[in-house]
Amino acid sequence: MYEGKTHSLFVKYAIPQMIGLLFNSIYLIVDGIFIGNRLGRDAMAAAAVSVPFIEILIALSMAVASGAGVIISSQIGRKENDKAVQTFNTAILCSAGIGIVVVALGNVFIHPLAELLGSTPRIHDEAIEYLWYIVTFSPFLLFSFLLGGLVRNDGRPKLAMFALAFGSVSNMLLDYVFMYPLNMGIAGAALATALGPIFSVLILLPHFLMKKGQLHFAKWKIRFCNIRRIFTLGFPSFIMEFSIGIVTFVYNFAIIRHGYGEIGLASYLVIGYLMLIILTIFLGMAEGLQPVFSYFTGTGETDRNRDMRRFAAKVFLGVGILCYLLIVLFSRNFFTIFNPGDLELIDFMQSKSLYYFCGFFLAGYNVLMISYWQSTQRTRKALVVSLSRSIIWPPVLILLLPLLFGGEAIWLCHSLSECLTACIVFVLLRIA
Repeated sequence: MYEGKTHSLFVKYAIPQMIGLLFNSIYLIVDGIFIGNRLGRDAMAAAAVSVPFIEILIALSMAVASGAGVIISSQIGRKENDKAVQTFNTAILCSAGIGIVVVALGNVFIHPLAELLGSTPRIHDEAIEYLWYIVTFSPFLLFSFLLGGLVRNDGRPKLAMFALAFGSVSNMLLDYVFMYPLNMGIAGAALATALGPIFSVLILLPHFLMKKGQLHFAKWKIRFCNIRRIFTLGFPSFIMEFSIGIVTFVYNFAIIRHGYGEIGLASYLVIGYLMLIILTIFLGMAEGLQPVFSYFTGTGETDRNRDMRRFAAKVFLGVGILCYLLIVLFSRNFFTIFNPGDLELIDFMQSKSLYYFCGFFLAGYNVLMISYWQSTQRTRKALVVSLSRSIIWPPVLILLLPLLFGGEAIWLCHSLSECLTACIVFVLLRIA
């Protein structure tokens, strides 16, 4: 299952997960395109309110999937298949519990939740309409990422890719049907987003129900020590994925605070889509490599682990540089898709994006090192890097830089936080 040269394993595991997650990000972007063209700027701002919440849900799911995946791949490497099955079922129980809590509390506190996420009085009703569907259907989103991650750890990365891609394509088709022939407005876009993960879950379930791999459903043996270990090992992944939501959340407030208003929120929604594409490429490749790193850790193949990390680092840095060059050359074409008649909005997005992404070539390297240290169970190092690029540097920089250089400086803060995090990675690599 993990035989072959370094580049072959990279292609087998990293590329399918990247493609699957990329499709999953695209369906959020398609929502933005339909909303912008059909409903305009304010509706785009209303949809932007839910983006941090969606990213938080994905982060919760990836925490369980990654924590369980690290354990499962190591157990399979040590031929402890019965223990791997128990870890799988514990992960299912954890996600089910999270889903129930999110649906219950999310619906009860939906109005304060929308306000917390950055809703303004002008867009509040539309923001609530969109957010309700996301909250109510959240268990399917959680399980689509969980099952995709676990089926990848069970040696079928292409099935995980297909399931995520199919769910995304179905969302795109439903976007058109709900927003144009059925004329459901922003609720149609939200419903399409909510239904996509259901198709992914239906594709993934037969693998486990029909016992096509090592993992399958079995009688639960609830052990809180196992739950704690899953969340401990998965916490860096949670922060890594959560960082998108945290950064979006902080930026939404900074944009309002510094007077950019609805045009700033609408612009950041689309800039956020572009950020999501780039980070998804990095996250997908990093998550795809997790089973490889964990398996080599279980079998004690330290040299193969190191070779994979070095090879992947070159790929990640190269992809990061290429992404920024494409932004410099073609970002205006991308922004025009969302609202072609609003030249003021397009000009605003283009000018801010050049600052926003200037240091993003290092984001991929940071994400890779989080995944590597997490997969090899060096959780503290992974956690330090995860916290640095999400909870520590972005809020601090967004608070301080505008005080020193004016409101325009907020658009540099995300890239600068990745640069500072890369410096921390460099130091940690030299610590045994």
